[in-house]
Order: sequence, then C-alpha cells, then structure tokens
Amino acid sequence: MFYSLTGELLYTDDTSVAVNCGGIGFRCLVTANTLNRIGPAGSVVTLYTHLIIKEDAFELLGFADETELEFFRLLILVNGVGSKVALAILSALKPDTLALCIAAGDTAMITRAPGVGPKLAQRIVLELKDKLKGDIPSGISAGSIAATDALSGASAAREAVSALEALGYSRSEASAAVGRLGEGLTTQQYVTQALKSFNKQ
Repeated sequence: MFYSLTGELLYTDDTSVAVNCGGIGFRCLVTANTLNRIGPAGSVVTLYTHLIIKEDAFELLGFADETELEFFRLLILVNGVGSKVALAILSALKPDTLALCIAAGDTAMITRAPGVGPKLAQRIVLELKDKLKGDIPSGISAGSIAATDALSGASAAREAVSALEALGYSRSEASAAVGRLGEGLTTQQYVTQALKSFNKQ
C-alpha cells in the first residue's frame, strides 16, 4: 500500500518517528539503526515502509533503506518472529552483520536481541540460511556470505576462526575476516592477517 514516505521529521522517540507528508503526520515504528541514521527533527527524511493490518489498528513501520526493509520481511517469515522481535533483531544487528551471522550459524550474536532465545535464533539460522543463498537482499555482498559459508570445509580456516573467538571476536566477525582471505593459508597466517584487518578498522 505504501512504498515509502518522504517529508519533514516531526519527532522521534526510542522506538518511533513521525513524518509530515502533505500535512498528514505518519507515525512509524523504527529500528535503532534507522534512528541513528536519520537527521534531527525538522530535517527531510525518506523511510521505506511496511504496513501491518491488525484487527484493531494499522501499524506502519519505517526503515532507512530497502535492505533493512527486505531483511525485516525475511525475518517475519520465520515461525515465532513477529514484527516486534524482527525490529529488535534489526536494532541489535545491522543487515550485513545479520547476514553473516546467519551464514556462519552464529546464534549467539542473534540472541543479543531482546526476546530472542537460543531456540529462536537457531530457527532463524535454519530457515533463512538457504533463502539468503538464493535471494540475497540488495546491499548485501554475495561474496561475503559465500566466503563465510565456505569456511565449514576448510580445517585451517575453522581453526583460525576458533582462535579468533578465543581472543574475544564474535564468530561472525571472525568468519568474515578469515573468509575474505581466500584459501590455502595456514592457521597462523589466517589469524595474523585477520588481526591486521581488525586493527585497520
């Protein structure tokens, strides 16, 4: 029904914003990541929207870009993930990070979102991993997902990921860093090069 809204930002709070479009104020529920990206009240913003029709109300959700919107729509396909939980996940993890978590099977990172326990995180990984391979949302690197997924077949890379996790990096961060290095390195080389890439960030 609504593709996007563009207008003056009237106000923001912790979970929502109001946008003035042609004299009508539209209230949208948003993620923390979207809140961090839009300007202050009075600025002109564009939000990509998703409308949920309930028995007693219409609920409009707004996203700073189409990638985040596409991920929201993927998440609500998972059994047990409603709009509130999907917004919480996308508030805790940016879409590219979430994609790598799913590819790497990193359920611990996903459980950082309020309302997401280990079982639900595992279901998200299981139900969305194949979908991401076949239909990657715009703005997400197919190469990053493929490289992360390919780590399951490389013992040196797996050992390097484990070593990086022991140093305090998350599994998705470690998998992404090692995956970018390609094949044929020793465990020590993977770890050394990955640490150098972290230091450059």
